[in-house]
Amino acid sequence: MGDGSIAPRFGNARAFLGIVAGAGASYGLYKLLSGGGFKRNKKSAANESPGVRRSESSEAPLPPGSLLARVSGLDVVAPRPVDAASGEITQQSSGNLDPQHLKMLLSCLKTSSNPSERCRMLLTLGNSAAFTVNQNLIRDFEGIHIIAGFLSDPLAEVRVQTLNALNNLCMNIQNQEQIKVYVPQVLELIEMSSVNSDPQLAALRLLTNLSVTDKHQHLLKKSITLLLSLLVVSKEALQIQASKVLVNLSSNPDMMDDIVQAQTPASVVLLFDSRTATAVLLRLLTFAGNLKAWRASAQVADELRRTQDCLFRVMLDESSQLHSRLVQLLSHPDVEIQSQVARILT
Repeated sequence: MGDGSIAPRFGNARAFLGIVAGAGASYGLYKLLSGGGFKRNKKSAANESPGVRRSESSEAPLPPGSLLARVSGLDVVAPRPVDAASGEITQQSSGNLDPQHLKMLLSCLKTSSNPSERCRMLLTLGNSAAFTVNQNLIRDFEGIHIIAGFLSDPLAEVRVQTLNALNNLCMNIQNQEQIKVYVPQVLELIEMSSVNSDPQLAALRLLTNLSVTDKHQHLLKKSITLLLSLLVVSKEALQIQASKVLVNLSSNPDMMDDIVQAQTPASVVLLFDSRTATAVLLRLLTFAGNLKAWRASAQVADELRRTQDCLFRVMLDESSQLHSRLVQLLSHPDVEIQSQVARILT
């Protein structure tokens, strides 16, 4: 647990570890698509509305055995619907900790050798970070770097609570300047974790929040292929989160050149189907609408056609199946899906 000087403080820490833990998983406090969090600029405000753009790309070669290589030829299994409210968390009103409590927690967290204690402290810190005053205090106490140090913890639950805490801290624009340093590590965590695992989902939530505005989207340029591949192989919860990041990126015209060059599983277009969960399909249509708003010169289009498996060829080229699949969706029972499809096609 640490040396003798820390042990008494740990006893005090245990007494208030649960002060705000009742708020549940901390990431649920930040509702990007329901108006929560900080205000977005005009470009990023349309996380779900067609015609707004943002972008991302991955130009790496396709190594044998890579995730993309495994999923490129797969058919898409329609995900089963889940409770749409399952990720909603109600904020508890009594969550503020005194500054000395936050300091104590961070000090104990640094020296703890008990995984269970680390999880409880990270949960409490994450829930306390739902409050602006605590977001600032944790940053001032160098807490962001202390918390981020557990991204590589051997225990998956510790990594999840670390990501959840960073996710709430990311609601603060100043905190994003420190959190952005850990984007490569977060992307690696997504790549190394099991598909549909809690660490993957928590990591994607963090990237969603970090990509709400244009400022840090360039850090995700190498993640487009990963995100598109996850769409193909994952279940609904992960598909929703991956598509949120793609919508954010494709809403930025400055990212579009990177997006259209990204290597893309051919089976992505199969998700544009009435069997795909509505929540996923709506976001995919927003992504497609953002892509359709991009216009390439004849020279650029010819160059992209010569690039094997790039997004342009899979989704935007005349040879793509996307257009015919969109036409079929005009008869989808959901009115909002019909409306989005009609706007894309016209």
